[in-house]
Amino acid sequence: MAEDTPMPDADAVREQTLMFGGEDDLDEKYPNRPNNLHKTLPFHTLFNELFDPLLDTNKNRRPTGLRRRVGPSGHSNLNPHEAKRNIIHRYIEQWRKEVGNDFYPAMRLIIPEKDRDRAMYGLKEKAIAKILIQVTKINKDSEDARQMVNWKLPGQLYKASASTAGDFAGRCYEVLSKRPMRSEVGTMSIAEVNNALDRLSQVGGEKEQVKIFERFYRRMNPEEMTWLIRIILRQMKIGATEKTILDIWHPDAEALFNISSNLRRVCWELYDKDVRLDGEDRGVNLMQCFQPQLAAFQPKVGSFDKIVSKLKPTEDDDSFWIEEKLDGERMQLHMMEDPSAPGGRVFGFWSRKAKDYAYLYGKHFSGEEGGALARFIKDAFHKNIRNIILDGEMITWDMDTDHIVGFGTLKTAAISEKENTTGSNTGQRPLFRVFDCLYLNDTLLTQYTLRDRRTALQSAVNGIHRRLEIHPYIEAHSPSTVEPELRRVVENASEGLVLKNPRSAYKLNERNDDWVKVKPEYMSEFGEMLDCVVIGGYFGSGHRGGAHSSFLCGLLVNKKAKEGDPDYGRCFSFFKVGGGFTREDYASVRGRTEGKWKDWDQRHPPSIIELGGHEQNRQHERPDQWIHPSDSVVLECKAASVEWTDKFRLGQTLRFPRFKALRTDKTWNQALSIDEFMEVKHTAETEHADKEKEFKIEQSRRKKARTTKKPLVVVGNDTVFTPYAGPASKLFEGLQFYIMTDQIHPTKKSKAELEALVKAYGAKIVQRDTTDANLVVVADKRLVKVSSLEKRATMNIVKPIWIHDCIRQDELDVGALPYLLPYEANRHMFYLLDEQQLDVEANIDDNGDSYARDVMDVDEMRDILAGMPRKSDPETFDSQAFIRQLEDHTHTMAHLKSYMFSNTKLYFASGEDAAWGLRASLARNYVKFAGGAVADGEDEEGVTHVVVPDAEYRGASGGRVAGLARTVGVEWVEKCWEEETRLDEERFQWG
Repeated sequence: MAEDTPMPDADAVREQTLMFGGEDDLDEKYPNRPNNLHKTLPFHTLFNELFDPLLDTNKNRRPTGLRRRVGPSGHSNLNPHEAKRNIIHRYIEQWRKEVGNDFYPAMRLIIPEKDRDRAMYGLKEKAIAKILIQVTKINKDSEDARQMVNWKLPGQLYKASASTAGDFAGRCYEVLSKRPMRSEVGTMSIAEVNNALDRLSQVGGEKEQVKIFERFYRRMNPEEMTWLIRIILRQMKIGATEKTILDIWHPDAEALFNISSNLRRVCWELYDKDVRLDGEDRGVNLMQCFQPQLAAFQPKVGSFDKIVSKLKPTEDDDSFWIEEKLDGERMQLHMMEDPSAPGGRVFGFWSRKAKDYAYLYGKHFSGEEGGALARFIKDAFHKNIRNIILDGEMITWDMDTDHIVGFGTLKTAAISEKENTTGSNTGQRPLFRVFDCLYLNDTLLTQYTLRDRRTALQSAVNGIHRRLEIHPYIEAHSPSTVEPELRRVVENASEGLVLKNPRSAYKLNERNDDWVKVKPEYMSEFGEMLDCVVIGGYFGSGHRGGAHSSFLCGLLVNKKAKEGDPDYGRCFSFFKVGGGFTREDYASVRGRTEGKWKDWDQRHPPSIIELGGHEQNRQHERPDQWIHPSDSVVLECKAASVEWTDKFRLGQTLRFPRFKALRTDKTWNQALSIDEFMEVKHTAETEHADKEKEFKIEQSRRKKARTTKKPLVVVGNDTVFTPYAGPASKLFEGLQFYIMTDQIHPTKKSKAELEALVKAYGAKIVQRDTTDANLVVVADKRLVKVSSLEKRATMNIVKPIWIHDCIRQDELDVGALPYLLPYEANRHMFYLLDEQQLDVEANIDDNGDSYARDVMDVDEMRDILAGMPRKSDPETFDSQAFIRQLEDHTHTMAHLKSYMFSNTKLYFASGEDAAWGLRASLARNYVKFAGGAVADGEDEEGVTHVVVPDAEYRGASGGRVAGLARTVGVEWVEKCWEEETRLDEERFQWG
């Protein structure tokens, strides 16, 4: 230590020894960590000088049960945000001045939910209530004891303040303030509180927990105890976010926390604001847990079009990805080489909340620490992978049903699989579904696009069936694709979808519109027909404390029963709903039912309300209170689907129920009965099955249209149709293709599609540039890696259209030996080496026409003709004769919109209907514009089609009239115009 560095006093040394003396490697991990010069501040300074002043800036959101500070806060002239920043800054500066630069002891109490160094206490509200009952030595059947145990119930039931309902710490304050051991603030320092909390997180039995709480009770006043309880529950609600607190501590604090999830490291490495993180210190690192990117919540009101528009489509790339949202635990996997480890690899697994799961899922490929997953994935990575970081979801997979199982079974399945020494392929097991790759072979990938990261993932990971798999996605271009996919996953009991922007970088600890969750509340399988009566209520917590936050809805057994009958008002429990209510909705329900609720007596439940469960004990989803249906209200709800369950008496319940409206226009006996719901369900399922059938038929048609191989000609369709049943030819045999980007022009194709295309013609795919003379580098977008390759000026880069031109020419030259087209500078070259410029330019004539390649389409022909010198006498060119000449050589003129009705003459039947007159008039114009002729009478010479109204042709005898003319509905003309090609008349001809 330098001579001018102040020495810590004896109290500071003693505190630091107590707090960190058991950690031998601290000096090695944090050699420059700060040391406090003096004892930490008293615990009460946290709420006197930080928590309470912060809450006073949000007067309407102050937690209940605590008194408000009297007197000015000193920030009355500032807006709330500035006032909060000043309060936090003032406390930190006070700490630096009176204690030193080690703020970690205070920080872990200010934002305890971010402290990963202290284990979970294993204490919830009821467990703490039981401990406090023993500590205060009050009767467990007393009003005060029941007030704490039943903290969600309204205060008037237990003579407590109504404002503390749903606020456990507030209820505790009311009880403790009646019997304090101290009236003034206590003497415990922040370091002492931390030491006691460390012990509380380590002990296992209630007896030891009571001893620790007794010490707190002796040395703290009721308000201190209340804040201590909030810290233990990690429910602070002090009116300032962790982002604000970290930012005031140090400008780089949030960035370091995002990549490390380590509050201690943030405080010890960034105690000096003048020391900033280098660029390389801001990225994800191997074996350091980071804060993952999160998906934004779907807007409460909005269509799929609005959601998709948030994914920032561009003119060149309007694609977005659709992934199934998995019901599991977000998990990150780190893997790196370690020659000393069994199998030569070491693993790290962390959850979203930075919990280390390597003990469960495995640290090595083999040995005792193989865990429930690592020992099974030896072949999951390519051999050249030295290190990698994967982001994904750990789910439970049932091997017997071959289906995903709910998240609640994950830990049990993992423990069972960890003990599986026989390698059995039955039962449930953890399955890691990977959807992102953030680090690969010492390279950080977060700044690359999702599409590039996905490419890296697929090149690095082989996957192991039902152990570690790459999560599939669908590339879509239209919002209309979302709903069918949502229907599909809902039918498979999934949570919903995640829509992703493939052009986006990875943003640590952000919830932005690049990833958007879509859950089934948009689905409307049952429309607005689910009007159900409320039969029970559940009390909420937090800002919903003291009032019902959700309701139990039921179905009437017999709507016709009269008062006095056993079935009068009798209901089966059906579903529980709490989502979708506004404050006004809660107030309306409360106003219409006030004074009519009764507490649920578990031993003597009401006979008219039947809950789910076994016949001897029907208590599933038991409400806190119940109400007679005749005194109740009717709620209109929507849902995604119906699922079977024993939790509700009906045996079925709604999946994702959501409140839509309060039906004040309906009385309780107009709500749904069991019989009516069964009818509604049957109707909805029938309609849904019909829609699914239509959808599948349409998908089949589209698939057939995509895969049908059509002849390639001089003019017409630009699309390349390639058979994929093995190599189509040996056109690219012996070549290596390094495809760097998607194709943009003239049509869009993904990188994966291009790779599949060249592979089908005998090529080999590589994922990096090499010195091989047979390497072809392909790109259509100037990404960073493409620009880097250009700067090196070592090889040409060709556009994807060269691949298509080679394939087209190969298919046109039937019987000839496969040959590769020479490059054309403007058409084929994305980057051309200077020394090859003259050679490439020699492959085309002065007008841009290739010596080796046939003209492929009309646009190309136009470009060539436009560049030619004009003749002195333009009258000599006969355009109609040129068209007839083309028609003599090809049958594809019908593919052009302006010629699709050429060689046809249509007669339009007369009709008195005004609508028919308008449709016929438009259809005549379509025919004339598209090169066809319109006849005045059906007997006129050359008539090829007789067009009649749809209603008539559906009832007509069909066949041919007036010689060879076909009778078709006007829909045929309209559909031809819409599809821009002449369609087969058989689909529009009846008989």
